Amino acid sequence: MPCVGDWLNSPLSIVQGIFAQNVPNSDWEKKVTEFFKEKLKENNATNWVPSLNDVPVHYLKPNSLVKFRCMVQDMFDPEFYMGVYETVDPNTNARVLHFGKYRDVAECGPQQEIDLNSSQTVTSERQTFYCVPVPGESAWVKEISFLTGLVLYAIICGILNPQFHAYISASQARVSPSTSYTPSRHKRSYEEDEDMDLHPSKQKEQHMGNSCCSGGDIHGCVEPKRLETEASAGHHVISPNCSPPLDLNFPLPGEKGPACLVKVYESWESFKVNDVLEVFGVLSVDPVLSIVNSEERDSSTLDPMECMDTAEEQRVHSPPASLVPRIHVILAQKLQHINPLLPACLNEEESKTCEFVSNFMSELSPVRAELLGFLTHALLGDSLAAEYLILHLISTVYARRDVLPLGKFTVNLSGCPRNSAFAEHLYRLIQQLVPASYHLRMSIESMNHSRFIPHKDYTANRLVSGLLQLASNTSLVIDETQLEQGQLDTAGVRNVTALGNLITWQKVDYDFNYHRMEFPCNINVLITSEGRSLLPSDCQIHLQPQIIPPNMEEYMSSLLTAVLPSVLNKFRIYLSLLRLLDYSISDEVTKAVEEDFVEMRKNDPESVTADDLHKMLLVARFLSLSAGQTTLSRERWLRAKQLEALRKARLQQQKCVNGNEL
Repeated sequence: MPCVGDWLNSPLSIVQGIFAQNVPNSDWEKKVTEFFKEKLKENNATNWVPSLNDVPVHYLKPNSLVKFRCMVQDMFDPEFYMGVYETVDPNTNARVLHFGKYRDVAECGPQQEIDLNSSQTVTSERQTFYCVPVPGESAWVKEISFLTGLVLYAIICGILNPQFHAYISASQARVSPSTSYTPSRHKRSYEEDEDMDLHPSKQKEQHMGNSCCSGGDIHGCVEPKRLETEASAGHHVISPNCSPPLDLNFPLPGEKGPACLVKVYESWESFKVNDVLEVFGVLSVDPVLSIVNSEERDSSTLDPMECMDTAEEQRVHSPPASLVPRIHVILAQKLQHINPLLPACLNEEESKTCEFVSNFMSELSPVRAELLGFLTHALLGDSLAAEYLILHLISTVYARRDVLPLGKFTVNLSGCPRNSAFAEHLYRLIQQLVPASYHLRMSIESMNHSRFIPHKDYTANRLVSGLLQLASNTSLVIDETQLEQGQLDTAGVRNVTALGNLITWQKVDYDFNYHRMEFPCNINVLITSEGRSLLPSDCQIHLQPQIIPPNMEEYMSSLLTAVLPSVLNKFRIYLSLLRLLDYSISDEVTKAVEEDFVEMRKNDPESVTADDLHKMLLVARFLSLSAGQTTLSRERWLRAKQLEALRKARLQQQKCVNGNEL
């Protein structure tokens, strides 16, 4: 029976064993998947697998098993590869079957050649996704994932190299993991990687000088002949002088972390752009990839103009493996959430998951009370605004009726102090509560010069990301408090329109040059503004500060310092868990709500509309969920009506003070 080190350190040797035992039976692929699925179920084994989110790729062993928490940023065209191929020894005529799955290059030992005309060759298909870390992922998510994963892996397995042990020790010392790494050993710089990519002879010399095999090589420590398994189109010349820096295509500015080419072999139709995945697979950083691609470009004899286009596509689709590693997926799953404090899948009826949920729900009331107090202080003593902020933070699109998204609850928090950086500090507090977020500071310059909408680059054959390419349940905080008078150009108008469509319809229209394509989304939008926002919203709540701190930064920082880490984690679990609960309204309560609404219309037919009913039902839904109740009660309905009455009265009062502005 293979030990932990075998299936973690050398997964390809496990695959080779299963392949050898089952050839020519085609069930070997299914048995490989079942083997690793069972292994990962044992004793939190998923935490033993090192993550590319936490560890720099150069600390990980090539061809080892890794995991990656990511968002699908783009889908490339399917590619063909040799799933099974045969090698022959010209001297003895001995033939051996090999598998090409989970590899970028086909391998054979010395004195062996690949028989491309063999009847045993099986050509298969795989799908390549370009994946990036979840945009806007909070630092606390990275920190908790790092501490629960890598340290456990290092302690249990004891199979890490000394440099990685040093990295673990240094990371534990600083507690919070950094995604900007400075390794202790010499590492090629970005410029050197570019130089290697553009001058493959240098890389070839280094590679040929290395006589040891990588960890997953099953042929021993020899220099094997290699042939790229990918049956790709022609690769053409690109001028080194015209080669721009490699753009990793992150949706948000300032993002760090690895981008990966994730190669999926089964059920890739179930994954789509913007899905958040956790993949387990074989890490491939083979430098031969750059050599093969460069040689193919050098050997091209096509038209120069056509070459430039094709070369740009080749550069994007086959970047240096040291910058964009490959993961050959053995197992992959869509993630309901990325909160490391919750079980990965809450739909499973496992005893541990059910026990976790029931235990937390039993103490929900005090957690809600503490969170309400925390947000009330953050909103300068305004408890009504804090109530609505809780409802906003647990809101989610739970269904779509035709084009209408049900469950969205965009809140416009008006009345925010302009000159105190209140909105900035409020966002920092929210960032500590939610798993993923982004702070969009609206200004004439940012509207006119930022790229909000992803668009298709047909020259490079890729989807160029934009600010609104976000994962589901990301909190987008839009700050209008710094917006000055000015003129929006065409791009600015397009960006403001895109924000409006996102808020109203929960969709972003990606630009494919010749047409637009709708991509549905589920983004929680909070707008902070002085007066009423220029953007649409589902609910406007005017802030009424009860205290004005002399030093806003010091005040907000002290709030976080005063909260115990254990309590802060309860807030994080509370907000993530309640988003995932089911909700229903009984026929009896539905009838009572209808009768109540008819009475409200009789008493005030002009100010009570169908939109008001929809809004009150939304508030009642999230109010019930915030108390851990999955059905609407009469009590919660009356409380929702009360909250709405208080909110409207406050807006009316503000209208009387400031005229027509709400």
